[in-house]
Amino acid sequence: MSDRGTCESDVKVHYYFAYGSNMNAARMQARVGDTRRMLSARLVGWRLYFDKASRVDGIAHANVRKEEGEHVEGVLYELTHPAQIRDMDPFENHPDEYCRQVEWVDTADGPLAAWVYVALPEKTGSGRLPAREYLGHLLAGRAFLSSAYFERLSAQRCIDSLGDDALRSLGISRTTPG
Repeated sequence: MSDRGTCESDVKVHYYFAYGSNMNAARMQARVGDTRRMLSARLVGWRLYFDKASRVDGIAHANVRKEEGEHVEGVLYELTHPAQIRDMDPFENHPDEYCRQVEWVDTADGPLAAWVYVALPEKTGSGRLPAREYLGHLLAGRAFLSSAYFERLSAQRCIDSLGDDALRSLGISRTTPG
């Protein structure tokens, strides 16, 4: 197992924990291909933030930070093979913007070691909000989230007025889930 807080690249882990836009199964499939299965999971002792700088000024991507007493819900993907996680690295800008590290997540099958992308501190800041279309990708994971967590996500303030060019630079669109 890796040390917490370090970027690892060659550890053999069969799971990836998605808490952001990759909770959208269509987006995930478009990025890395098929996975074996999807599970509900919780990253305990962490909290979800929208503080990761994007390519569009003032717009945020999801991030997690350690915070006692909190948890982040998401989708746990069982990868077809451990190296499949490398296919996700370019989309997460690992290791330049997000650090890929191994953390334990809680599932109905018990605790499992999973890859988690955590934004580098120098790439985060306050005063940002997600685009409405970006948040839609998180909400697509509804079947894997508790009702309370889904409602909290649904209530997240967003930016609604982005144009098509800005959305395209973020890698999202108004019409396609991937």
